Amino acid sequence: MEWYLGLAILMALIFVGVPIAFAMAAVGFFGVASIIGLPPAFHLVGQVYFDSGRSYTLSVVPLFLLMGNLIVQSGIASDMYTAANAWLRHRKGGLAMATIVACGGFSSVCGSSLATTATMARVSLPAMRRFGYSDRLAASSIAAGGTLGILIPPSVILVIYGILTQQNIGALFLAGILPGLVGVIGYMLAVRLSLVMYKEELEVQSKLPLMERIIALRGVSWALLLFICVLGGIYLGVFTATEAAGIGAGGALVLTAMRGKLTYRDTLNTLFETAKTTAVMFFILFGALYFLNYVNISGLTTDLRGWVNALGVGPYAIITMIVLIYLVLGCLLESLSMVTLTVPILFPIVTGLGFDPIWFGIFVIIVTEMSFITPPIGMNVFVMRSVAPEVPVEKIFVGVVPFVAMDVVRLILLIAVPGLALIIPYSM
Repeated sequence: MEWYLGLAILMALIFVGVPIAFAMAAVGFFGVASIIGLPPAFHLVGQVYFDSGRSYTLSVVPLFLLMGNLIVQSGIASDMYTAANAWLRHRKGGLAMATIVACGGFSSVCGSSLATTATMARVSLPAMRRFGYSDRLAASSIAAGGTLGILIPPSVILVIYGILTQQNIGALFLAGILPGLVGVIGYMLAVRLSLVMYKEELEVQSKLPLMERIIALRGVSWALLLFICVLGGIYLGVFTATEAAGIGAGGALVLTAMRGKLTYRDTLNTLFETAKTTAVMFFILFGALYFLNYVNISGLTTDLRGWVNALGVGPYAIITMIVLIYLVLGCLLESLSMVTLTVPILFPIVTGLGFDPIWFGIFVIIVTEMSFITPPIGMNVFVMRSVAPEVPVEKIFVGVVPFVAMDVVRLILLIAVPGLALIIPYSM
């Protein structure tokens, strides 16, 4: 089966609602079978699913998922918001800015955009409404802030990228730090831009004394220590990313117990959610790995590289085309599906053009982040809608326009200055 026919069948299966894990596995299996025969295709099924399933590296996925779910269970999000609000409440739009900062902090110990959005919505939305913030600004700042969850380490999507491309997961985590901080600052500027665009007048709270602001940091000190321990250990070479995941999960368990949230029922639900999410992600990943074998055997990458060379355009023109591809796919697929579907195809082309594979991982995540808040899917927007059903989806999509603009600026900055992502991992 020719690769263009395989891609057409794959997109058709996804369009009619076949789960992407099974769609990629099915197309990969029948594609491989049509090229090298049925027995080798069956043998490859066992090799991909069995060998990958018992891979030591893959244990990082459930461990970081467990860490994030335990952090959610611990209820630390409210302390994150309280601390951020204590330092920013006296600025215009300060509550929305505090929400962005709290989302960034919560993401650093959670790693999930959807969980960050859902949790922070319950914490910060009532406070913003109480001080006269419009639903448009309040909901959009939460939805946009939640996107930081897949970039600021530890990020499960970065783990999947590292496995698909055989890159160092620890280096990918470190590469996400500076772009993540730039994202937080950009979103805070987007709050001010939103106030100007939509002409909102907000009540400004009084500035707290310095001692009260310092005291407000006590509730997040242990979470901050956990974050420093996980990433600091990776940076200094004390332990690998997989070992860091185990330390992070253990630390989150202790933190949850210290806060009195380690109840039997909640912990059982947390373990169940972790197992369920792990199973879903593994099926998608294994389907992508099998599809990757078909991509290699069918000659798709070789043909695409030849097509790119025939275009006669520069590397940055190709990068621009890739951005457009992701923006279109963002209207059809969620983040994990986008990464597993596109990275096996695009990675050899991009690295062949001379771009750094670690840099490309951060690039992919930032473009994927944008899909969380762009129509018509915008996963974070619909999570926000589920928490606050009285807020129309259209109003949230209008509100996120300044935040999407800041994402575009950050993407241009990353392309123009690759060191933004590479300076920390290459100083390890």
